[in-house]
Amino acid sequence: MEHSRPLPLLLPLRRSTWNIRDPTDPVAYNRREQSPLGAPVLLPSDSMPRILCLGMSALDAIYRVPAIPSTPTKILATGFTECGGGMAANASVAVARLGGQARYWGRVGGDDLGTRILDQLTAEGVDVTGVRRIPGCVSPSAAILVDAQGERLVCAYNDPNLDTDPSWLPLEQFADCHALLADVRWPAGAAVAFDAAARHGLITVFDGDVGPPEALLDLARRATHAIFSQLGLAQASGTSYPGEGLMAIERQVPGVVGVTLGPDGFLWREGARERRIPAPKVVAIDTLAAGDVWHGAFALALAEGRDVANSGRFANAAAAIKCSRAGGRLGTPRRHEVMALLSAKW
Repeated sequence: MEHSRPLPLLLPLRRSTWNIRDPTDPVAYNRREQSPLGAPVLLPSDSMPRILCLGMSALDAIYRVPAIPSTPTKILATGFTECGGGMAANASVAVARLGGQARYWGRVGGDDLGTRILDQLTAEGVDVTGVRRIPGCVSPSAAILVDAQGERLVCAYNDPNLDTDPSWLPLEQFADCHALLADVRWPAGAAVAFDAAARHGLITVFDGDVGPPEALLDLARRATHAIFSQLGLAQASGTSYPGEGLMAIERQVPGVVGVTLGPDGFLWREGARERRIPAPKVVAIDTLAAGDVWHGAFALALAEGRDVANSGRFANAAAAIKCSRAGGRLGTPRRHEVMALLSAKW
């Protein structure tokens, strides 16, 4: 397929190698960074990869219910939690909790809801100075039902007046970043950011969840790693069979393509080969934000120098722990918890 713009893999990726002194300590690292020209640069031991996450942020109202209704009715919730949400925002919290430095770029309204969204991200250690607040707009929010099996039904609201213009993005900040993660909720912003990150030789991860097929394919072409949800892959590829879908996408994109399969693990294609890593077996309490945690963990692991297989295993462990906990993003694990699960046999 012909493309009018440069492919993102023309520059060598900025790679890092991390030597873990103590896997339970999220800051006990020594790093030797490879510059785009291959010259090693020693950095301070407390310098962690900086991951920029771009896309959706929201405030989630989460209701626990015995079952998700299939017909119009009234139901009584058995529990309630309110916390921050949104794909890229959740991923940024995962990066921060897992020991990385997280920046979040996105758009919220100038309302009290937007203030609460940003305050919660700041409390998690996420840098939100690259967020644009738009007066007169309502910040994104969602009402979410989570049933006894941990599955969820999400009703989200995004103000159509949130400005889609990405010209304000501080693209010069890519100079001190190690990876970019972007979701599909703001295609114009993600496209500009992916192209700018490619010019810096960064790892770029696309979170291909449900969205317009043309946007999914366009953004997948711009990323070094395009990792879809099952539904997102079906929309982009036109088939509900993950293996066939990945083969179809692989023919159209230059980078690694993969799909998260929940309890069935992570499936991807690399070098024209299909590979799979299983997920740890857990009792699912709440799957909300699990995919977002997976993508944040995956981007961080890639930035630390892991290959796709080991990055996928790290992300599978992080997402599995999240699924075993209620409360959406509040269940995001810390690094020592993930490292403990990785040391077990599964």
